[in-house]
Amino acid sequence: MQKNILQRPWASSFFFILIQISDLCYAQSPQTLSLYHRSLAATCANCHGTDGKGVVDGGMPLINNLSSQQMLEQLKAYKSGAREGTIMPQLAKGYSDEQLEIISVQLGKK
Repeated sequence: MQKNILQRPWASSFFFILIQISDLCYAQSPQTLSLYHRSLAATCANCHGTDGKGVVDGGMPLINNLSSQQMLEQLKAYKSGAREGTIMPQLAKGYSDEQLEIISVQLGKK
């Protein structure tokens, strides 16, 4: 005979505590949030150089001349498959739309 785990008082308390703890994970300080944003943008540095400045004639597109909006449009085009590329379509699919927006704001021209 199976017993429903939620009928046990300790189990429901455990789930309540777990939900409360998970809510705390979202309460981040501005410094933590800034670090998260910068770390997302830093993932582009392997190919495009620090802050997207890259190396002139280095074989990879320089992305530091794009506005945030232009960069976001291109990243979304890679993600959707509307724009072709060697590795960018696969990389862009690994990010949520929110993360792509953060990257474009961090690296795009202000």
